[in-house]
Amino acid sequence: MNEQSSQDAALRKRLYWHSRRGMWELDLLLVPFLERCYDGLGEEDQAAFRELIDEEDQDLFVWLMRREWPEEPRRRRIVQLIIEHAESADSLGHRPV
Repeated sequence: MNEQSSQDAALRKRLYWHSRRGMWELDLLLVPFLERCYDGLGEEDQAAFRELIDEEDQDLFVWLMRREWPEEPRRRRIVQLIIEHAESADSLGHRPV
């Protein structure tokens, strides 16, 4: 394994563990999005996801449950992408991972 792939694997592992929040509702949205969508995102959206998972659980819950939207456009976009993924997976009958 070369140095870049080692760094990529370490980043992926960190993202996975930071996406597992211990709050069922958040886990059902963040982990499947990471596993199914993250690699296909552009650099800007990947960076927004990395920043998003550093937020407090309470903020994530409010945003991902659509009770409020983040004020920052970049953060609002990644929240919308996560919600859209969950809705499309649900409409196709896919269960969370």
